[in-house]
Amino acid sequence: MKITTNLTLVFVLILLPYFIINNINVTHNRQNVILETRYNHAMDTATQDAAKALIINGSQGAESQYEFQKRLRINKEEAVQTFFNTLYLNFDVFDNSAGQGVINSYVPVILIVGYDGYYVYYMDEFTNASGEKELKHVWSPKKPYAHSDQNGNTFGFTLDDFVTVNRNTDQQWFEGFRGEIAGAASVPLLNDASMFDQVRRASIVNPIQKDLEYYINKYNNFAKRNGVAYTFTLPLISQEEWNNTINDVGVLSFVQGMPMGEKYYNNYALGGSRVVKKPIYNGIIANGRKYYYSRNSCTSSYTTEEVFTSEKEAASNGYIPLDCTVGNRN
Repeated sequence: MKITTNLTLVFVLILLPYFIINNINVTHNRQNVILETRYNHAMDTATQDAAKALIINGSQGAESQYEFQKRLRINKEEAVQTFFNTLYLNFDVFDNSAGQGVINSYVPVILIVGYDGYYVYYMDEFTNASGEKELKHVWSPKKPYAHSDQNGNTFGFTLDDFVTVNRNTDQQWFEGFRGEIAGAASVPLLNDASMFDQVRRASIVNPIQKDLEYYINKYNNFAKRNGVAYTFTLPLISQEEWNNTINDVGVLSFVQGMPMGEKYYNNYALGGSRVVKKPIYNGIIANGRKYYYSRNSCTSSYTTEEVFTSEKEAASNGYIPLDCTVGNRN
């Protein structure tokens, strides 16, 4: 009996540390899940707030809208400031400059997706007035969505099918929606809507991916020299996320290396401004009669006399709906 009791005590003493360690691990994991949920909420909120601020202009008279050439006005400075302000509030450092500096160090890059180009807000090194090296976020120049085909024709793409083309044979420029300028430009890519869209998307996504990787690696070099052991990397982003990124003006943000218990918090977030684009109706005169048609459903070789944003507006100006047999259905 005594032997059995002793064996039981030995068994308990052997297993007790494992039970204690397991209990500690469960507690830590629970805390990490709670902390990660909080961080996710903070980052998602900051990115969505930034996306909304992206279309806030300095004056009410210049309220964000698609203008004549569908070029959306964006306020990238307001967007990134809103992003950081929301993070500061969520991490309770809004009035703490030292804490704000720490938060900033976990954001290697923010990318602003514009209508006809993008901007990168990245960390760069500079020498301050005291002669010391400092890291600070700075803006890249605007980077257009550009492409050059095998014939030397160059294209400036946008987030829809509005395109600027320079024809190499005579250096003539064409600008407009793909379906409207295809005939006049005589450039093969414009005649194939599916191929055009594939090339357009690749011309947007590929440079963005390369730039993100470049600027994150650049920040890694700075961080290592400053004794930071954490390695920043470009996360694997699904094709669906990339498709969402290039469907609308918006903000793509990255937070990496933020301590979270024994681990680090790494995440990215996409915030789209979800601008509602007003439909465009072209007014033409054919055979002495006024017609209007939606750019989304028809094209026409007739000269556009007027442009409207609603069927009611077109009708009130004496135009009647165009049967696409008069024009050419897309």
